[in-house]
Amino acid sequence: LAPHIHLLATTHPDDMSSVQSKQEPIIIDGKGTAATIRQEIAKAVKFLKEKHKATPGLATVLVGNRTDSATYVRFKKKAAAEVGFHSIDRHLDEKVTEEELLKVVKELAEDDKVHGILVQLPLPKHINEHTVLSSIPVNKDVDGFSALNIGNLVMRGGEDPKARPCTPWGCIELLKRYKIEVAGKNAVVLGRSNIVGMPVAAMLQNLNATVTVCHSKTKNLKEHLLRADIIIAAIGRAEFVKADMVKPGATVIDVGINSKPDATRKRGYRLVGDVDYKAVKEIAGAITPVPGGVGPMTIAMLLKNTFNLCLSNNKISFDDALQESMFSKKPFPAS
Repeated sequence: LAPHIHLLATTHPDDMSSVQSKQEPIIIDGKGTAATIRQEIAKAVKFLKEKHKATPGLATVLVGNRTDSATYVRFKKKAAAEVGFHSIDRHLDEKVTEEELLKVVKELAEDDKVHGILVQLPLPKHINEHTVLSSIPVNKDVDGFSALNIGNLVMRGGEDPKARPCTPWGCIELLKRYKIEVAGKNAVVLGRSNIVGMPVAAMLQNLNATVTVCHSKTKNLKEHLLRADIIIAAIGRAEFVKADMVKPGATVIDVGINSKPDATRKRGYRLVGDVDYKAVKEIAGAITPVPGGVGPMTIAMLLKNTFNLCLSNNKISFDDALQESMFSKKPFPAS
């Protein structure tokens, strides 16, 4: 199934070149694309269960009662159930010790039914996040943040990572599914975090883009952005990127999720991205909305990582039969 595109009239991704010639904004539908990916994974999981008697397993560990963290975990659990995964949830008290948390992670690491372990961040201040995350074996590192996975991501000609950081991979998947050319293009990544900025810069370079990473110390930021064919905005500043910072026809991927006061809303605020969406969409060639853009893709790619780790841990090859159970071409290419 093709991802949904919302224009003044319905348009298929294959028609992008003609749409761009008319300078109509292409709204990249992350929500619809993520739904398509979940459908594809569900088909493959069914095939995996029937032929190989294997079921991908995702374990989530939640410490404390933060509303936002609990919401994220609930969404991930729902998505895992939708595609037929085995799901394990461990909810620990806010006062759990680091030693007790590490013991839980170790138990999950030794469970053959678990192929991916997700420890929801942030953790309470008395727990060292690096120590906990480092305790997750690389073959169950569903977030793709282990040193080995990141090293394999940036090394050319080496092994593929067993898992890739989910949000950056979601950005790349949107570019691929909407057939937006990356090779030879100028790409600017706004933000250099370990979670989004640095991994997505590596992924864009692997696709042969010329990549510039901008950050709080970058001089002449506007000049860099105006040269960009592709902008990945991930700095956590509400509506920072304005229309006069974007080259006409550029593709803009907005990773930011920020709260903006809005007295007309029942909750008193609305969600906006790092890009001034209303203004920028008038000149961009393609743009992701917030919400409904990159956000839903993060969980979809988490499911992909879990699926791939299940194949790897069970030594199941991605053969033609498995491939054809999902779609006409291999779904998880190296990025």
